[in-house]
Parts: sequence; structure tokens; C-alpha cells
Amino acid sequence: MNPLETLGLVLGSGFSSGLNLYATVATLGLLQRFGVIQLPASLRVLSHPAVLVLAVALYLVEFFADKIPWLDSLWDSVHTFIRPPAAALLAFGALGSAAPHWHWAAALLAGGVALTAHGTKATTRAAVNTSPEPFSNWALSFGEDVLAVWLSWLASTHPLLTLAVVAALLALCIYLLVHLFRFLRRGLSLLFSAN
Repeated sequence: MNPLETLGLVLGSGFSSGLNLYATVATLGLLQRFGVIQLPASLRVLSHPAVLVLAVALYLVEFFADKIPWLDSLWDSVHTFIRPPAAALLAFGALGSAAPHWHWAAALLAGGVALTAHGTKATTRAAVNTSPEPFSNWALSFGEDVLAVWLSWLASTHPLLTLAVVAALLALCIYLLVHLFRFLRRGLSLLFSAN
């Protein structure tokens, strides 16, 4: 892989890990296992049966936890300390024989992208949890899962296109976070002015 393709893999897997780490690991591992893609040598461990079984099992737990309002927020709170570091580890491993400073740069970049994706997901889901109906929560959860799998595939098969997609997704995240924080600020000011 050339440096731009590696960057596409790093950013795509970083963003998808921020949404759903286990779906990302399972997707990359299965694509490698069935010969659809060739991951860098240091990431081929993702296709080992033990890693695949664990990733799929954890994905199933997350799949169901993500559909239950408030449990999904608790799950996301715990995963604030899991998804970004894991994305950084994936990026660190994706660079293979590159110089150590590039490994660290990729890890920091992927971890930051994963934290942005994760923070947007968690904030959006917390806002949606205020709605009494469960369907919007389920729709967001399914959409996040599909996006994580699709983005993992895209990052490994079309890494240059992934750069543009991740840039657009990051812009969307910033837009959503700005509006969600404005919404929170207005809600808090209404709450405190009523007292």
C-alpha cells in the first residue's frame, strides 16, 4: 500500500471503530479470512478464528445492548475507554515496517477520529433516548452498524475514496456536535430558569 492508501485504511477503520469496534474487527478479519482483501501483515491476526469468534460474540452483545435505551448510553460510556485506544492500535499495526514516528502519528490520528465518531454517536444516542418511542434508537443503531461494516470494507478495498468519505463524515460529526451542544445549552437554560 502506498502512503495515501494506508491513510485511507487508518482513517476508515478509525472512524468505523468509533462507531462499532467489534463490527470493524470482525469485518476486516472476515474479509482477510476469505481472501477478499490483503491486510498488512501485522493486522492479519484479525482473521485468526479466536479473534473472529470473540469479535462476533462481542458484536452480538453490542447489537442487543445498543437497542435498549439508556443501556446503550451506559455501553457507550464504557466504550469511550475502549474504542479510541483500539482504533489507535489498529492504526499502529496497519503501518507495518514504517518508521516508528509514522506508527505513532497514525495511532494518534486514528484514535482522534475514533473519539470524534464515538463522541458524536454517544451524544446523538443520548439525545434520542429522550424520545419515548424506541424506533428512532433502533434505526440509529442499525444505521451505525451498517456504516461501520461498509466503511471497514471501503477502507480496505477503496482507501482513497475512504479519505473523502471520512472527511465528509467528520464534517457531519462537527455539525451534529455543535447543534447537539446548542440544544443541550438551551435545555439547561430553560431548566434552570424555571427553577
